[in-house]
Amino acid sequence: MSEKMPQTYANHTKLVPMFHYVTLPLVLVNLVWSLYRVIPFSTQSLFALGAAFALAAIALFSRVNALKAQDRVIRLEERIRMQAVLPDDLKARINDVTTAQIVALRFAPDDELPDLVRQALDNNADQKTIKQAIKSWRPDYQRV
Repeated sequence: MSEKMPQTYANHTKLVPMFHYVTLPLVLVNLVWSLYRVIPFSTQSLFALGAAFALAAIALFSRVNALKAQDRVIRLEERIRMQAVLPDDLKARINDVTTAQIVALRFAPDDELPDLVRQALDNNADQKTIKQAIKSWRPDYQRV
């Protein structure tokens, strides 16, 4: 997504073309092909299937682990921001906000944050609900 395009709930997700459109399809085609080639059974076909499965697992976990690491950084950044922005009654409850909720709250501007945190805590709101409740989107163009 271009940084010139305003970010909103409708367009905030990020696709990484080399991963989503090249690497992942090739890895999945390789895995399916290796499954197809396992019959007739041979040591070589079994080894190829194992290698294809390992390659698919590496591709999947590389993406998942990058997102989890980024979520940890977002959690830290947002907890620091919450300490500065939230009223005292909500500051005491910062640790009750889940990581998933914090990841969604990063899009909320400072003036909307207290009400959204209260809603997240009181209603156990999920990411989608929190993001849809944001009136003035605070973009995050750094997401991996």
